[in-house]
Amino acid sequence: MSPLIDLIRSRRSIRRFLSQPVEAEKIAACLEAARLAPSAHNAQPCRFVVVDDPGLKDRLCQAAFTGIYSVSRFAGQAPVIVVVLARRDIVVQFLGRTIQGKAYHLIDTGIAGEHFILQAEELGLGTCWMGWFSARGVRRALKVPRRYKIVCLIPVGYPASRPPRGTVRKSLGEVAWWNGIEEKGKAAECGSDRTPGR
Repeated sequence: MSPLIDLIRSRRSIRRFLSQPVEAEKIAACLEAARLAPSAHNAQPCRFVVVDDPGLKDRLCQAAFTGIYSVSRFAGQAPVIVVVLARRDIVVQFLGRTIQGKAYHLIDTGIAGEHFILQAEELGLGTCWMGWFSARGVRRALKVPRRYKIVCLIPVGYPASRPPRGTVRKSLGEVAWWNGIEEKGKAAECGSDRTPGR
């Protein structure tokens, strides 16, 4: 196996963090990895707000993780929370949405976010891709302009604990086919029936 696939397999969603500060250069390396991600027509809609000021982070968490979103409060343990935004006022985003029915800005943000998370994993940092939060609360806490969609939050820190193994993933044969769709036919070769993941 390649170092990349080993890194992907070792990554876990971390929900318990140490209070140890994260070095700014490590966050910058993760941002650089995200910056280099491809995007539709090279529109580069992704923006990142790094919140490491303790007071602001507390206010962000209070606004983001209230009511039905309180199960996400664990993110407040992390010394850094990265808010991932996507610009919505780019022509290619409008064309993708109206002509093809595709939210290119969300696809682009997903790619960039995964770059960020994999770089963090390589640097020994824990992360968790979070979509369950009050976007209205985040917008209010950080005064995010309306031209940006708040896509996700990524808490970043040193793990206090790591799940010993990932959850079960479907086999390659269940998710990939060669030269057509054959749900019950022979599909992609796979070394094992199930592979570990998040």
